[in-house]
Amino acid sequence: MLTNEEIVGIIPAAGHATRMGLLPCSKELLPLGIDSAKNRSETRPKVVISYLLEKMRIARIQKAYIILRKGKWDIPGYLGDGSAFDMHLCYLMLGLPYGVPYTLDQAYPFINNSIVALGFPDIIYETKDIYIRLLKRLKEGDADVVLGLFPADQPQNADGVEVDSNGIIRRVFAKPNNARQSFVWAAAVWKPTFTHFMNDYLLNLEPPSQKDIELQIGHIIQLAIEKGRRVAGVHVSEHPPVDVGTPESLAAVMKSLRED
Repeated sequence: MLTNEEIVGIIPAAGHATRMGLLPCSKELLPLGIDSAKNRSETRPKVVISYLLEKMRIARIQKAYIILRKGKWDIPGYLGDGSAFDMHLCYLMLGLPYGVPYTLDQAYPFINNSIVALGFPDIIYETKDIYIRLLKRLKEGDADVVLGLFPADQPQNADGVEVDSNGIIRRVFAKPNNARQSFVWAAAVWKPTFTHFMNDYLLNLEPPSQKDIELQIGHIIQLAIEKGRRVAGVHVSEHPPVDVGTPESLAAVMKSLRED
């Protein structure tokens, strides 16, 4: 069962956005709409990462760590201390550039005793209460990790999952994968047991070479399953998530928002 452990958000924002081509700012700050928060009289552009922070705050997550790489100073410059989102935002610098697990592990000293809510700042989905639903499932106590499941649109570009009738994840197919799964995951929450598991694994892993496949968080979750950790899934949407990582997907999201 969850006790009084703090719930913190963790957001990897150290990517290079190579699929987007030349950008005037970090991908996470591309405007996708107009933000008219109730605690402000003025309006301003609603940027990509705002959608994720909004969903974390709905779940009363008050603090989040954003992990950056050198050169993405515009993110803290724009988001500041997080008061515009009624949150406390903290910024960490990327340590080892070997993939998302290494990026997340940079926050280990600060989150190792907390419940973690993982969100990707360039993925858009409509489920506003996603973290409420994931944390509710985690509170049941039998799972170390809970994944937010979505219908698969392009499963080769995401982590596919094999889930049984009881909502238990039997296998994770880390991207890129050739498996044609019906569901993918795009958000997660977990207990300190998984935070420690990932940190221990990375500490004992030889640094990858350029020839190696980039380590994904899906690889770590699959390894945890193989080592006896329990991973559950919650179906949180009838629509696939949208990865705002290419000009085409960005245009599709902007078109959808205009129609709404």
